[in-house]
Amino acid sequence: MPRLVITPGEPAGIGPDICIKLVQQKVPASIVFVADPMLIEQRAEQLQHDIRLDIYHDDDDIPPHEAGHFPLIPVTAEKPVTSGELCRDNADYVLQTLSRALDLITWGNFDALVTGPVHKGIINDAGIAFTGHTEWLADQVSKAITSERLESVIRTLHRDLITKLHIANPRIRICGLNPHAGEGGHLGQEETSVIEPVIRRLAAEGMELTGPVPADTAFIPASLDKTDAILAMYHDQGLPVLKYSGFDHAVNITLGLPIIRTSVDHGTAMELAGTGEADASSLRAAVNMAVMMADHDE
Repeated sequence: MPRLVITPGEPAGIGPDICIKLVQQKVPASIVFVADPMLIEQRAEQLQHDIRLDIYHDDDDIPPHEAGHFPLIPVTAEKPVTSGELCRDNADYVLQTLSRALDLITWGNFDALVTGPVHKGIINDAGIAFTGHTEWLADQVSKAITSERLESVIRTLHRDLITKLHIANPRIRICGLNPHAGEGGHLGQEETSVIEPVIRRLAAEGMELTGPVPADTAFIPASLDKTDAILAMYHDQGLPVLKYSGFDHAVNITLGLPIIRTSVDHGTAMELAGTGEADASSLRAAVNMAVMMADHDE
């Protein structure tokens, strides 16, 4: 049975809420959370959910999940947590939970990492450079679209679609950077100078690549029917479409890492923390995807 380690994310947001909701049902895996026990107990009481907190240590065997149980490896927050109220003193706590979880993956204790939503702003306000889970886990940040970067991303996407999602011959559609994919150079040069040469070079190796295509038509049903993955050039080119079509059910997957990592598709939703109104569907979907990928990885 797959073994998953889960970090709830920002303690004052809905991460603890959706984790508490998740454990109310059976999960097809052995799961353990890395979090502050007092935070979880207080939030469960606030939500009026009965849970049994099971404390484990790093090297303990975690049994298959039982509904109502909350298996936990403890990391203590620096300051008491109040639902909906950010506290910069707890920014390091968030990264400590991630570090502990990553250690557990690296040591081979667990098969996959599932992450809850973090608040990047409060972490940066605390003086810690942080742009997001993906960059933190990969330990790299790149703002420029270069031939080398694009080729690396396409190769990573192509390889992991085969090895992690078991798509034998991935069909990848690649968006242009500029409106109308540059309109033949009239609306920008990145397509002709960077994106097209990389696509031609990799297609010559046998990859099934299409592009650069205009982002405003890349996601229509007729295109998606012939596509396994779409590579967007930047966050807000691809994410609005995904969230419109599958918010609370979509899953973030980080490719190119030596571990399996999935995540929720939403933010911390501070206004919902502690109210009982947070939806755990995306976390459940992220857990199910991690289980599927871990099963195939064995």
